[in-house]
This record gives sequence, structure tokens and C-alpha cells, in this order.
Amino acid sequence: MDQITLQRVLPAVFRGSESEPPVSSSEIWLRESLTFYRPDTYIIEAESGTGKSSLCSFIYGARTDYDGAILFDGTDIRTFTIDRWCELRRTTLAYLPQEMRLFPELTVMENIEVKNSLTRFRTRAEILAMLGRLELAAKADTPARLLSVGQQQRAAIVRALCQPFSFLLIDEPVSHLDARNNAAVATLIAEEASRQEAAVIATSVGNKISLPTFTLLHL
Repeated sequence: MDQITLQRVLPAVFRGSESEPPVSSSEIWLRESLTFYRPDTYIIEAESGTGKSSLCSFIYGARTDYDGAILFDGTDIRTFTIDRWCELRRTTLAYLPQEMRLFPELTVMENIEVKNSLTRFRTRAEILAMLGRLELAAKADTPARLLSVGQQQRAAIVRALCQPFSFLLIDEPVSHLDARNNAAVATLIAEEASRQEAAVIATSVGNKISLPTFTLLHL
């Protein structure tokens, strides 16, 4: 997949407020046509409550409560079957949701293996190497519930990278990270996106991920 296009997309909750902020000032909602191209990088900056997490959920197919159309390489995603979505989420779309969705009773490695067992994309050594780069190797056998929020966020990032992808959606990926860990996460993501010639779409409320080159859009 090379393109994701939004055509006059608007969350249903904003219906009737088209002439008011945040819709009226958005560079995304109700645009006639806005296309994200592979392998470019985009940061979507937004205030809370303007729909950044909704946008990621719409693109990922997890929610359909929006007006307009979202097209993958020209095909409306509303036409996709469940099987098609399963294939896309295993081979084309990677997603890190804001709430991370780790299983608290499972260890860091077990959480990651839940996904990697489906994709068979990484070896254990590769996973440990990524955890090491994010200073989490010593926590591989620690239950997720015992990690700090920042550690959980880094573990979820490694899990998100355990698959092939054309587009990586990351919703506030560094909201709980300091500058040093932000830089480490950004470097890892940028390297993996470059290796796969993939696009990155990242959302941010305040703490932007330190990606080297990107297009900035305001939601």
C-alpha cells in the first residue's frame, strides 16, 4: 500500500459543528482530499478532544463513526471484509494506540510475543536487541503492571514494530518519555520505517516525537 487518502472525513461527534473550532481550523477534517504518501513521515499536532485518536482508529478500521471516505490506494475501506482487515493489520498497518493495551499480567516479552507469534517477523534476539536500545532488556521478564508508564510505552513501541508495515500509526508515542528516551524511540522508529520504506503517521498533543524529517499538520 502506497497511499492513504481522506476525503471530507469528519468524526460523527463533530457533525453540525462544521463552522466552529476545532473543525473550522483543522488541516485534516473536511479537507476535499488529503493524502498520506509512503514513505513520508507526518506529525499531526492537536489539542485534547480534537479527534487525533479517533483519526487513528478510523484509519485502522477500528471505528466507522465518521462521515466522508478513507481510501487505501483508491479503495474505500468501508468495503473491506474482516479477512481483508486481518491481513492488512498483519502485513501493512502497524498501530500503537495511546492507551498501549498491554496485558498487565503478562511479562514484557510475553506481551510482545502475543503479536510476534502472529506475524513471525522477529527473532527473540532481535526483540531483545530492541528492548536493549530502549533500556528495557532487564525488564523482559517483568509483568507489565510493574512497569512505569514510560516503560510500558517503550514496550508497546517494540511490540508495534514486530510486523511488516507500509504505514505505522502511532498515537502520542512519547507522551510519557523524557528527551533521552524520546530520541531513542525516534531513532528506532525512523530506522525501521526506512528499512521497510514505510510511512509514519504520529499524533502529538505537546511532546512531539523527535523524528528527523516530517510534515506537520494541525488537527
